[in-house]
Amino acid sequence: MSETLDEAGLLAAELLARRWLPRKHPRVRRALVDADLWQALQDRLTQVGLRLVDNIHADHISVALVRPAEYAVFGEAGMNANNNLELPRDAISLLVVLWSLIVLPKRERQSARAAGDAGEQQEEMFQTDKPMPSAAEVSPVVSYKSLLADFGAQLGKKMRMDGNLRRLEAHGFIVRRGDDIAEGPLLDLLLDYDALAPRILDGALGDVLARAGAREPGPEADDESDHESDQDAAATDPSDPFEPAAEGDA
Repeated sequence: MSETLDEAGLLAAELLARRWLPRKHPRVRRALVDADLWQALQDRLTQVGLRLVDNIHADHISVALVRPAEYAVFGEAGMNANNNLELPRDAISLLVVLWSLIVLPKRERQSARAAGDAGEQQEEMFQTDKPMPSAAEVSPVVSYKSLLADFGAQLGKKMRMDGNLRRLEAHGFIVRRGDDIAEGPLLDLLLDYDALAPRILDGALGDVLARAGAREPGPEADDESDHESDQDAAATDPSDPFEPAAEGDA
């Protein structure tokens, strides 16, 4: 067996064990610049019904089921569900809200930074390719108090939302840092940006997010009873959630 296949097998095993790996991981970095290793890794995963999930806007890579394997694994009931992580409907709504508050502005900042770098390169004598700004550099954080104030009434109020935040963190969608909620390894990998972004920006949730972003959070924002009258009834109602378009399921 060749060294490339050995390296591919090791990387595939680590992805399966850890669910995601940072792009700065030594073996991942090698695979990203070694086309043969990258293809060998994809071939290994395909043999067991999996595929690589990667995009240049995310700081991690992961794996997901290939479409033909989904029915065999989850069956008809699983395929008809709104997700296969057994997340409740209000947790899916919360996930969409957080994706909109974090990933949409992050992608905009990455594109703006990349465009600015391209303009600077035109004046350089020796042009060099500059990488896409990492998610860690430009990804915004969401204040827990602001989230509760703006969307608590629609997302089950404090106790329910706290439970769903723990679920999303356990699945790798978000990271909690005190009062801040930040992008997790899978937030920009397992939700399909091309399918979901137009639905958010052109739908009712886009207006709700714009109004929420324009309001300054007050010091009493942690008490949901003081803000229920200020909530937007059009925001993701748990009984009728805005379900994400999945890029793949880990």
